[in-house]
Amino acid sequence: MKFGAHVSIAAGIYKAPERASSFGCECFQMFTRSPRGGNPPKLDKETVDTFIENCEKYKLSDYYVHTPYFINFASEKSDIRESSIRIVKEELERSDLLRVKYIMTHLGSSKGIDRSLALKRVADGIKEILDKTNTKTEMLLENSAGQGETIGEKFEELAEILDHVDNNDLGICIDTAHLFAAGYDLRTEKALNDLLSEFNKIVGIDRIRLIHGNDSKVGLAEKKDRHEHIGKGKIGIEGFESIVCNKHLTDLDMIVETPPEGVEIDIKTLKKLRKN
Repeated sequence: MKFGAHVSIAAGIYKAPERASSFGCECFQMFTRSPRGGNPPKLDKETVDTFIENCEKYKLSDYYVHTPYFINFASEKSDIRESSIRIVKEELERSDLLRVKYIMTHLGSSKGIDRSLALKRVADGIKEILDKTNTKTEMLLENSAGQGETIGEKFEELAEILDHVDNNDLGICIDTAHLFAAGYDLRTEKALNDLLSEFNKIVGIDRIRLIHGNDSKVGLAEKKDRHEHIGKGKIGIEGFESIVCNKHLTDLDMIVETPPEGVEIDIKTLKKLRKN
């Protein structure tokens, strides 16, 4: 398992590899545009070439892109749903230029509409994106904490979407803080093994392609998305040691999405757990 962090692209996307290296990252994650909206910065040949050169310079071969936060494939407002589909399609294509391994996206909310209809709208939107793109970069769906009727908190929902889209290249990015907030315990080795067994029965453990390693400020099943530094939250250090050492997960990368001032310590903590 390699460890990395979400890093800023301030002053240019080509700066991201250097920032990742300064944190001690072995891989990294970034946005390619503002997560809040607006037009994305252009990816001209010089920018792309410099970014790739810097990845090679800092020996960072695996890196990932997070889509903007406002994506909602389930929205009953056609402009929001259509822009979500368009932007994620753009992100796949932009990421492919940068030789990104995976992009991951939030799915949206069922607020105001039937849950089963919302799941179908999500799946249809994702299928449309994948049918209209041909990239080496692949797409991952991120599980949610269950706050505000967000989609993807339950394994059954992720499985339903995957089944409907029916594309083996589509995978899952598991966020540990979201799992915990949604009611899935992973504080001990036994709890983690039970969780993975359940996931395998419902979704298939082979669909997990990336881990967002975040401790949680909130307790089990509180349905709030609040990240904490590794070992400082309600999941705790034993839980993360179990994740890092689990035979089903050791070939995956882990990205921390914690406040920047403590990221370097988080990376060091995870590396120590790997050595143990």
